[in-house]
Amino acid sequence: MWTIGTVNLNGRKFVMVSSTASVVNRNSPTEFLYREADGVVWGSYTGDTVTLGRFVGTRAGDLVSISYAHALKAGGTAGGQSSSRVETGDDGLLRLIEEFTFEGDDTRHVSVCAEVPD
Repeated sequence: MWTIGTVNLNGRKFVMVSSTASVVNRNSPTEFLYREADGVVWGSYTGDTVTLGRFVGTRAGDLVSISYAHALKAGGTAGGQSSSRVETGDDGLLRLIEEFTFEGDDTRHVSVCAEVPD
């Protein structure tokens, strides 16, 4: 069972397990490294279709709101905004349920990222 609880994201790594925007490569999923301090959240990501990505935003309780930009392995860039809900599992690991849009496209997508244990 997943519950919502406020925990710090600083230093936590997540991998994408599902997305409505693309098929997730199970052998090389996108990996996200989060940093958090004083209500500010930032970090980086790479893998799957992304060469390098960065994000920055804020956190209020269990809602993380960010803007992101990344370079695509196929060439070009993409960016947008997202809001994630932070959930904690019975095992203590976190999951991020994210709703996001790309710049220039109002289509709302949903992804799920699971914390990678140390």
